[in-house]
Amino acid sequence: MSATTAHLREVTDETFAEEVLRSDIPVLVDFTADWCPPCRMVAPVLAQIAEERADTLKVVSLDVDRNPETQAAYSVLSMPTLVLFRGGEPDRSVVGAQPKRRLVEQLGLDEVH
Repeated sequence: MSATTAHLREVTDETFAEEVLRSDIPVLVDFTADWCPPCRMVAPVLAQIAEERADTLKVVSLDVDRNPETQAAYSVLSMPTLVLFRGGEPDRSVVGAQPKRRLVEQLGLDEVH
């Protein structure tokens, strides 16, 4: 595992509450799917964000095909959908692959402490 991907964790329907909802720090969830080309495009950007902000932000991915309960619970219909959770609640979201600068801006990641 490279240093870049080491900061990304995969969550499941079973681990979502523990890893995301009960996290002490904000969590960026990447709702993704293996068949989704834009998801593959955004993955290296998310890995970079995860590495740069490892102390203040957790970045995880959730495969929607293998974890339909969590996908349905948050009404995720398009991939990739990125949702920033703060204190166990969805705070901001972005749908579709975006350049890093735009993701950081739209999700308010510069405000994450």
